[in-house]
Amino acid sequence: MVRIVGRCAVATGFGAMTLLPLPSHADQAVPLPVNEVAPGVFVHEAPIALANESNLGAIANLGFVIGRDGVAIIDTGGSLAAGERLLAAIRQRTTQPIRYVINTHMHPDHILGNAAFKAGGVTFVGHQNLPRALADREKAYLAANSGLIGASFRGTEIVPPTLLVAGTVELDLGNRRLRVEAWRTAHTNTDITVLDLATGTWFLGDLLFMGHLPALDGSLTGWIRTVRDLRSRPAARVVPGHGPSTAPWPEAAAPMEKYLTRLADDVRSSIRTGHTISEAAQQAARSEAGAWLLFNEFNPRNATAAFHELEWE
Repeated sequence: MVRIVGRCAVATGFGAMTLLPLPSHADQAVPLPVNEVAPGVFVHEAPIALANESNLGAIANLGFVIGRDGVAIIDTGGSLAAGERLLAAIRQRTTQPIRYVINTHMHPDHILGNAAFKAGGVTFVGHQNLPRALADREKAYLAANSGLIGASFRGTEIVPPTLLVAGTVELDLGNRRLRVEAWRTAHTNTDITVLDLATGTWFLGDLLFMGHLPALDGSLTGWIRTVRDLRSRPAARVVPGHGPSTAPWPEAAAPMEKYLTRLADDVRSSIRTGHTISEAAQQAARSEAGAWLLFNEFNPRNATAAFHELEWE
């Protein structure tokens, strides 16, 4: 049930709904390693890598929060098999029912593990734009990641959200609440953040990259504005979408903000001087190359997306 408190929706109670055990192969899966970053808050620190058969697409940081009455999951990995490994890790630590699966945005490394949790009355939570985004990209996501992960991708499917977030929603796990907030277009047009009010742990999804080069799939100017807004808010610790399991805040935002600003400045300079989009893709933000992993894989496409956005300023 969702009730409105002021300008904030609060999801509480489950009426007559019974939450059933989740039937899966999780009891046979090797649990993902997780760190307890705060009391009752666990994070799988993913490798900085592209999806492949070895990592099963578990290349984004994944988390879960255990409350008195249930568990909330924040992102599920890039395949059914990755989701089953996450479920196995949860079951090592609690038998509480899984109440919520929260997807911080639409990218496959964050949502393709959802199928491991689709039974048992779980509520899937996402940005109001997420259903349309997933419908538009479903075939491409499944085909591309099947090719990367191979036979272990079998059974993976898109599971869209059933609770949509347009502003702020609070999810009640019994003795703790999670504040889920939707953001304007930044990394994507489906970004949400999740704040555990009990410990001040803030899951930022891919609004924050650390170590892994940021990947632009929304608006560069919007992302820069959002980072500045995020920095103005306090948190005991943050969980980036890629990078360490936790980091201090707001210091953790500085390297990414520097890269995004350099990318914008260099692309604007290329546009002013008449460079082509392909030239900008090769030249923009090259001074940042030594600071990031997967720079060559993502920077050209970031510059291309930025060029399309900024040439109309």
